[in-house]
Amino acid sequence: MQTVRENESPITLLVAESCAINCELMATALERPRQRLSVVASAVDSAEILAAYTGKNPDVCIISSNLKSEPSAGFMVTRKLRAAHDHVRVIMLLDSSERNTVVEAFRSGALGIFSREEPFETLCKSIQKVHQGQIWASNLQLRYLVESLTTPRSPRPITDAQGANLLTKREQGLVQLVAEGRTNREISRELGLSEHTVRNYLFRIFNKLGTSNRLELALYAIHQKETTGEHPVNQD
Repeated sequence: MQTVRENESPITLLVAESCAINCELMATALERPRQRLSVVASAVDSAEILAAYTGKNPDVCIISSNLKSEPSAGFMVTRKLRAAHDHVRVIMLLDSSERNTVVEAFRSGALGIFSREEPFETLCKSIQKVHQGQIWASNLQLRYLVESLTTPRSPRPITDAQGANLLTKREQGLVQLVAEGRTNREISRELGLSEHTVRNYLFRIFNKLGTSNRLELALYAIHQKETTGEHPVNQD
């Protein structure tokens, strides 16, 4: 592990790659002297990532879009992390800056994008910026994101093909609280649920409505309110 200046703590990292060797290579490169970076955990699949984050609580997660025996699983596990932890910071490692993968990375909840086509020094810079709460992406990647946001998308209806409502009354109430900007802790207090239960509800709602993060869920709720004026729901 690298040394750091007195009274200056390193940025702690979780590295998730497609194999253990890649994790080791990444950790060695990141922990060079004077970079103030410390890899506290590594993982090669979704289960390991979720467990490592809970156990180590790293400042920044660097997650490959492709994990061990799980192509594109990095997107899904990032969604799970975002649903479970309000303040998680993820940089997504992509094989290339292809438009669809860049947009999917942001929709999954990544705050930074690093393409393996870029110099490694760029990754170190992105870690510093994301740790500070900033978004990291190239001008081209940001353009892809902006274009995706300005392209009209029809939200998934709140009923299925048989006309049955997708959300229960409890789920709809939770969606409304998310739209109001409440955190998981605040929602748990409001509804009398544990934070773990709130996280499970959120992930289930994401899957039902085809949304990827809290912002999309809030926008979905606003759209439904404007177009229907009400929220028909099922009872729990």
